[in-house]
Amino acid sequence: MEYSPLLEVQDQTLVITQSTLSELKSFKDSELFAELPGSVPNEKQLLTKMLDSILDTLINGLLQNPSKLWVMETFLPELEIMEMQDTEAKEHFGDHLEIIMDILNIESSDGLLSYYL
Repeated sequence: MEYSPLLEVQDQTLVITQSTLSELKSFKDSELFAELPGSVPNEKQLLTKMLDSILDTLINGLLQNPSKLWVMETFLPELEIMEMQDTEAKEHFGDHLEIIMDILNIESSDGLLSYYL
């Protein structure tokens, strides 16, 4: 059986309030990846689309699934796509995932982000 870094994730129950969801919505509505150089507009577009997908899932599902493991599972499909991207894109994407984790009071991905990024 293939190794999955999800096995390392220590689950925790998250406290999700309307304020938490509002913070996620505000983050989604901000200019994501503004710090990326303009020379690669397709990359910025791809990363924004991927992050929007994660944020939509979280905003719509966190109240029913207030767990760290569920959040990490939500990150996983996009992280698998990120494996194919260049280092700079990975770093910026990881930074944005860490902002989401901060909003949700998740201290660590237990190695999930570093495994893929």
